[in-house]
Amino acid sequence: MRYKYGEFDGEAFPTPDQLFAMNQMMDFVLQYGEQALKAMQQAMDKDTPTSDLLEQMLKDGLLDKDGKGKLKLTPKAVTKMQGQALMEIFKQLKTGSRDGHEKTSPGAGGERIDGTKPYSFGDPVSEIDLHATLRNAMARNAKDGKPNLPIQFAERDMELHLHEGLTTCSTVVLIDLSGSMTRYGRYISAKRVALALLALVRQRFPQDTIDFIGFYSGAKVIPEIQLPLIMPKPVTVFDYQVRLKVKLDQLDQAPQHFTNLHMGLQAARRMLRKRSGENKQIFIITDGEPTAHVEGDFAFLLYPPDKRSTVATLKEAALAAKEGTRISTFALIEDYYGMDWVSFVDQLTRLTKGVAFYTASGELANCVIESYLSGRKKKKSMAS
Repeated sequence: MRYKYGEFDGEAFPTPDQLFAMNQMMDFVLQYGEQALKAMQQAMDKDTPTSDLLEQMLKDGLLDKDGKGKLKLTPKAVTKMQGQALMEIFKQLKTGSRDGHEKTSPGAGGERIDGTKPYSFGDPVSEIDLHATLRNAMARNAKDGKPNLPIQFAERDMELHLHEGLTTCSTVVLIDLSGSMTRYGRYISAKRVALALLALVRQRFPQDTIDFIGFYSGAKVIPEIQLPLIMPKPVTVFDYQVRLKVKLDQLDQAPQHFTNLHMGLQAARRMLRKRSGENKQIFIITDGEPTAHVEGDFAFLLYPPDKRSTVATLKEAALAAKEGTRISTFALIEDYYGMDWVSFVDQLTRLTKGVAFYTASGELANCVIESYLSGRKKKKSMAS
């Protein structure tokens, strides 16, 4: 074996994670979901060149096998994927925009805002506003309009900065899994954002809660371990017009690629009732207006989009807003060409007094992270 030596260029040697085990596995799994795990299983069974690497990932606890011997992701692998997604997103945040994450954590909890408040026993002295305190002391000690030296300070002279206090927050992220999310790799961007947001909450705001719900012709809660594996539903009906009425208990037998945001919002409201965060918010990541809704024991799958689905969805969103929930809608618009889609998001935003973002998939991360951080803040006199 021959060796070739050269001058060190200052770059560290890549780790196995950087070579394949995490970077490429994350991309592979995010793109193909369960099919990726099946392909990895076949690679191991056929003793391909990647078999040794997959065996090492088993030993490292990144992969495991279920009772039938099939490969599955472990919580350790999902946690690593979350951290990687978060780091990638922070690297891509726009220069000059709000950072989206605090680099420091002042004792009072949040950022300073305009104004002051009188000092009360127990408030941190580090937050005393020296200018306002000195002005009060000079005014109190003045005689004939002139300062009386030396200046004597009293407790009533002291004033403190106001802060934007951080509070606990419960968030539900609704992810569109309808057939159109396959275009432009939108579902991959949505999964990356979900993983990064989960990592941010776990690392920086462990008192917060975050839940994920996928909506398509129906809606279901997505466990954290399944986030990397979720996929859009394949389109199975290509008729120009579809009008289907399906019993809810038979919905899994119907075409799955419709957009039932109505049912997603119902599930989100039920979820938030179980959560105790002071602030509550719903994030909607979608690329189209509703094409399904629920009436009683039936789901209606309607294409082209029908006014009944729009009205039912808006009513459900209004109920969520009435309960004090902040709604942020992230509309993916790479191939936007009509006004109906924009009109629905505008109606939803006005009705709920929420926030709307019209964004390409590549900018989704910036919008979601910053909206989450702004949504979990509440202004108060002084954070103790």
